[in-house]
Amino acid sequence: MAAEQRRTVRTGTTPARPGGTPGRPGPRPAPAARPAAALALLAALAAAALSATAGCSERGAAADGHPGGDPLSAVQRAADALADAGSSRARTAMEMTSGGTRVTVSGDGAFDYAGRRGLLRVVLPQAEGEPITELYAGGALYMKNRGAGVPADKWLRLDTTRLADGNLVTNGATDPLTAAELLRGAREVRYVGEERVGDSVVRHYEGTAGLGRAARSASAYARGALAAAADGFVQDAVAFDVYLDADGRPRRVRHEFALSGDSPVRVASTVETYDFGAPADVTLPAERDIYAGTVRQSGQQPAL
Repeated sequence: MAAEQRRTVRTGTTPARPGGTPGRPGPRPAPAARPAAALALLAALAAAALSATAGCSERGAAADGHPGGDPLSAVQRAADALADAGSSRARTAMEMTSGGTRVTVSGDGAFDYAGRRGLLRVVLPQAEGEPITELYAGGALYMKNRGAGVPADKWLRLDTTRLADGNLVTNGATDPLTAAELLRGAREVRYVGEERVGDSVVRHYEGTAGLGRAARSASAYARGALAAAADGFVQDAVAFDVYLDADGRPRRVRHEFALSGDSPVRVASTVETYDFGAPADVTLPAERDIYAGTVRQSGQQPAL
């Protein structure tokens, strides 16, 4: 998409490691009523525009004989290694910082990588009631306990390929498979060194990934969502840190986005995978259980 066709929004000071923000509206179910600070920041995610440096060259820092081989190739293969694991448990955290306010949205669940589906229970800070249940399938997101006026026994279904950011941040979590698929777009990677995540010694890499490149290289599961993000974000580059285990699986992936709304907003989305091979039984809702009505809007601009 040409630059003049995209929505432009003021951006704050570009950080040392750039990221970006969405620039195109998508379906808009209303969020849970509390807390106001968290909702305001979540709303900013859908309204802001990506700020990122351009012109990154495609390269990996010297491998120096470390066990992972070429850093660029190791990072780009992470999604395949995760899919080969079959299934795992997962934890997510999305930390949003604006001025002196910091809000973290957390989630946990399990993913069936072979079946390309997963489940996360997402908790807004200080929110009352049940967590938001999110079910992921290629191109679709199903949410329960989300949306004003949606009956408690119904699910809300969204097409992630129509969301401005491909659902990378707007619902408070980046699912592990999409987080790994985004690494296929890596074009500048540096090997940092060995560290420990949980009970594993891992190799830490950092760099930037291109959304457009990731969309072109992604599996069918994430291709449409990443293409939507590449089209909707003002800039293409996303900063990342990834920690790969001895089998090349991403034990932790952290993406950074620098947003700007009324005040600068920083978003760090982190996904951790563990307990590989654990059961991940994810059943999508029957059609009769999908809400077909209108989602009411109230109060603050919703995140979606």
